[in-house]
Amino acid sequence: MTVTLENRPLDPALRRAEAHSTFLARQLEMGGDWVEALRSDDIETALDRARASGVEAPDVGSALRRQRAATALVLGIGDLAGVLPLKRVTAELSDLADRALELALQAAVADRTPDATPQGFAIIALGKLGSRELNYSSDVDLLFLFDPATLPVRPGEEPARAAVRIGQRVVELIQKREGDGYVFRVDLRLRPSPEATPLALPVNAAISYYESSALPWERAAFIRARCVAGDRGLGRYFLDAIHPFIWRRSLDFGAIGELRSITRRIRDHYAQGQAFGPGYDLKRGRGGIREIEFFAQIHQLIHGGREPGLRAPGTLDALSALAEAGRISGGEAADLAEAYRFFRTIEHRLQMVDDRQTHSLPVSGDALDNVARLHGLGDGAALLARLRPHVERVAAIYDELDEGSGERLPRDPAALEERLRTAGFDDPMAGRLRIESWRSGKARSLRAAAASDAFEAMLPALVDAFGASPDGMRAMNRFDDVVTKLPSGVNFYRLLQARPGLMQLLATVLSHAPALAEQLGRRPELLDGLIDASALEPARSVEALAQDFARADRYDEDYQWLLDRVRRRVNGTRFALGVQLVAARSDPLEVAGGYARVAEAAIRVLADATVAEFEAAHGRVPGSELLILGLGRLGGEALTHASDLDLIYLFSGTHEARSDGPRPLGATDYFNRLAPRVSAALSVPTAAGPLYDVDTRLRPSGQDGLIAVSLPSFAEYQHERAWTWEHMALTRARPVYGSDEGRAALQKVLDGILLRPRDAALVTADAAKMRAEMAAHKPAKGPYDIKLGDGGLVDLEFAVQVLQLRHGVGLHPRLDRAIAELAAEGLIPSQIEEAHQLLTRMLVTFRLVSPASDVPPEATRPLVARACGMPDWESLLAAHDEARHRILELWRDIAADKGD
Repeated sequence: MTVTLENRPLDPALRRAEAHSTFLARQLEMGGDWVEALRSDDIETALDRARASGVEAPDVGSALRRQRAATALVLGIGDLAGVLPLKRVTAELSDLADRALELALQAAVADRTPDATPQGFAIIALGKLGSRELNYSSDVDLLFLFDPATLPVRPGEEPARAAVRIGQRVVELIQKREGDGYVFRVDLRLRPSPEATPLALPVNAAISYYESSALPWERAAFIRARCVAGDRGLGRYFLDAIHPFIWRRSLDFGAIGELRSITRRIRDHYAQGQAFGPGYDLKRGRGGIREIEFFAQIHQLIHGGREPGLRAPGTLDALSALAEAGRISGGEAADLAEAYRFFRTIEHRLQMVDDRQTHSLPVSGDALDNVARLHGLGDGAALLARLRPHVERVAAIYDELDEGSGERLPRDPAALEERLRTAGFDDPMAGRLRIESWRSGKARSLRAAAASDAFEAMLPALVDAFGASPDGMRAMNRFDDVVTKLPSGVNFYRLLQARPGLMQLLATVLSHAPALAEQLGRRPELLDGLIDASALEPARSVEALAQDFARADRYDEDYQWLLDRVRRRVNGTRFALGVQLVAARSDPLEVAGGYARVAEAAIRVLADATVAEFEAAHGRVPGSELLILGLGRLGGEALTHASDLDLIYLFSGTHEARSDGPRPLGATDYFNRLAPRVSAALSVPTAAGPLYDVDTRLRPSGQDGLIAVSLPSFAEYQHERAWTWEHMALTRARPVYGSDEGRAALQKVLDGILLRPRDAALVTADAAKMRAEMAAHKPAKGPYDIKLGDGGLVDLEFAVQVLQLRHGVGLHPRLDRAIAELAAEGLIPSQIEEAHQLLTRMLVTFRLVSPASDVPPEATRPLVARACGMPDWESLLAAHDEARHRILELWRDIAADKGD
């Protein structure tokens, strides 16, 4: 067989290594069975033998050094030959470091306490080792942690002293240089306050630091953290504890700015390595490796708190995940990934030459030519030509992140008014006065210099967005409520500056939606949720929402923390649904359904948590469970922004049973104590604000009855003693909480109640009487009270419910489906479906833009018309009048029909 380069790809790499790398040539000369495998062109056998090298060494340190030298040689040849891709090379080097640290730690502990294991001592890797992207000559960035309660110590020895001794011995074994080289350089400077703290830290002290005092850059560092040696349980405990510090759902654009400033400081400090050419620093130079890493990490920190899929520690994996999620463009990801691979490859070439920790291209022409030829290029000029387009592209992409100084609004009154007039303000003087009041610093959120600076940087875009809105001064005045109520504004103002599209949404909300503006004034962090593109998509399924609401932010979450977390997530989702409507992103009917799915998911999560909390004290009632029946708009799956939750609490099983916990209760007492706790979980304001108002007056016997009754008692009451109006209410009832079996049993009871034979005349007379009493005691608030006015939604609901009970047709809790089924049976004119849709759209929209049911401001009327599917306000008024006329006519006809 003729031997060719095609079937012996390692030969050219071996020749280049011998000619251009002092370190690799020396390792080849020293020989070893791994070198024999390389010369036989068997890279995998060479790797296996390199990993096993050092077994005959006299001590652990020598064994690790020999293994490292052999592995570096084999990986270097495989890298030069192109048979081992970059990810494989860096992963193998990282695995080598992991093994070395584990063995070094075991030896360090065994030297001091021979019979002990490394319990109570964990090594956390950061940087490139943490992400398994280690270089040939990388430092290993480590954090040593110990648990004073479990760390092996000598008799009479303090755990802190023992931990330091163990850490010192690990460092010595890993980085000590002998005739056979070294293993890795160790860098412990990423630990908290390295100039003042011991090299090994008590785990709880470290957690306390990261929860309270850590700097923004440390968040980015911990994206790549992992436990690599020692007590894995201790490592997991630490990383779980600081998880909320790294991945925050509430965005911190101050931290993002800090990362950008780090890059600027690096550029300033390494000025000699910034200019591209000989001497260029591949790692720290403008357009280099560090900027690719920071670009990915900045986007991970912005979005990773809400999107766990973006938390990949490796740079290439992170870029891919960000592009797949739409957080960066596919072109940017591809360009940065290609540049990263090439930069890291050339960085390896630099380090291969003499096993030096270097990232800079040689200044000398001969030395640069040597690196180029090691890579397989003709000379240094060819290498620079290959590098230049990547450097320029990375620099351009990264520079787009930099905020820069930007425009600032003038302070001269005349110039400021002219700027406001140009932006579109009808009353520039009023706008100027408002801005001058902000600049006075009276608002607490603007007193700090950093907050004032962030505000001024944001203000030009804010003025442009408000000026382009239909009512700029209305938006500006409502924004004043936000400015006034914010306790601290730096992050909020930086968020707005960083997201111009968010500014446009803010202008729309403040111009048109007082209900949302008022919410935003109390909770400015609600704006954070709109950063995710998914926030403006229809609400997901109840199951998906419940899973999101239930996901914990911290490992030690208690019940109170859970209530706060669920409130934040639920209100953020409800706020986003309202924004969808006013921004014309979603039909009000879909928004109404979204509100209902959000509420049902909140009920599931909070009821589950409350039940678990209650069971811890009182146990469970055998054969029983809590069931919740949703009525009204919740039952009908069409809530508005302001809807209450109409609930009935029930329990399965018999009222004679008792719970099996430490403090047992009878079933009736048990569930009548549990149910108010669920209502409180849904309604009582916490530090995160309010959630829902809960109405339980539709329960059997109303306010005089027990808040929770057994399912058999409920069925008996409904069959024997309930009023007609109570059965009308049940036409819009559906189970919203309980096991599948429990909900099915409840639905069977409902079906039996609603399908029973009835006296049609009695049903009609009772309903007509009740509607008349309602009209007398609860009149319409105004001409646009979509529910209570003549021909409004209440009239329609009464009409539908009477027909449902009289005919046993259309018994679906969703009003739209009930109407469709009744229309299909010829019991309702088909035009009623269209009338219902129009009035529902108006109701959902008015709850946001005109909560008092007044005529909306003139600037808002086109928005309302568009949301309701009409070309203009006048067309909407005409359609509204026609719809109400048809509904009123329907109700009067039904009320007058005695069923004869």
